[in-house]
Amino acid sequence: MENKIRQIKQSFEEDLRAALPTGRLADIRIKYLSRRQGMIPSLLQEFRGLPSEQKPAIGRSLNHLKQHIEEEIRKGENHARTADRFRPQEDFDITLPGVPPALGSIHPISQIQEILEGIFLEMGYSIEEGPEVETDFYNFEALHMPKDHPARDMQDTFYLPGGLLLRTHTSPVQIRTMKKQRPPLKIIAPGKAFRRDSDISHSPMFHQLEGLVVDEGITFGDLKGTLEHLCRAVFDEGTRVRLRPSYFPFVEPGAEYDISCLVCDGKGCRSCGSTGWLEMGGAGMVHPEVFRTVGLDPEKFSGFAFGLGIDRIAMLRYGIDDIRLFFENDIRFLRQIQDCGGY
Repeated sequence: MENKIRQIKQSFEEDLRAALPTGRLADIRIKYLSRRQGMIPSLLQEFRGLPSEQKPAIGRSLNHLKQHIEEEIRKGENHARTADRFRPQEDFDITLPGVPPALGSIHPISQIQEILEGIFLEMGYSIEEGPEVETDFYNFEALHMPKDHPARDMQDTFYLPGGLLLRTHTSPVQIRTMKKQRPPLKIIAPGKAFRRDSDISHSPMFHQLEGLVVDEGITFGDLKGTLEHLCRAVFDEGTRVRLRPSYFPFVEPGAEYDISCLVCDGKGCRSCGSTGWLEMGGAGMVHPEVFRTVGLDPEKFSGFAFGLGIDRIAMLRYGIDDIRLFFENDIRFLRQIQDCGGY
């Protein structure tokens, strides 16, 4: 019986080496493990007739052989399956073009921010950044809004421990820049801002861009020309711009600026509330007290500041009526807005 076990093992090794290159392992499994005609089941039948004293040793050898054959066949079958996965099929044409992967696109908010930054860089502005977690001084007091100022009620601020807060606008960047740099200054400050507000046109987190120009002899006319160029570059050369008197504590005089409605071209429709105009943002000449706070002489220097909502421009440019769509990460929505490639 021991001789038969050794012969079967040797025969199996030879058959396995011959079958592996072709993957014909099913025949090997039948020859050695099939219940009706397999060599191992035949040996098991002979094993039952052995004397009791021989069975322990022969049983161990026979069991080891059976396990060895099963394991080697299993390894061979796994190897064959892996090889088949990468083996070219006869009906596969390798000259056919591949299927291109689905590519993402720049988020619409990022698209608009890049467009705005490009416009201002061409006008000679530089880009400045600042922290999103601010102190009360930079966010309010340095902008001529002391603790009891009613304008603070308009901000709906997120306050944090330790006297900190989430900035309600990017204006603190203007203060930080004026404190560390001397005029002439010509900067924009794009970034995130935060307020307790949420509906179809407001979000607790939104994107804002503010601009600041400081030098000797800066006038309100410079501000008006800047805003007109900006709006026409973003939307259309025929876009009309108007300024309305308004109050902001850090500018004097202050104004809000509007553009002619993109839907009705100023004739009046539902989109503009039948006024013919769409609100864009606030602007004005830098308040003398702000200059004094940062150590600049308001008798020598003048300047203008303006702000606009990046999200607001994206809504107007892409015809979107709910700001919340920008932040829901719905791939179906994002796929509808492809990279517009500049302005």
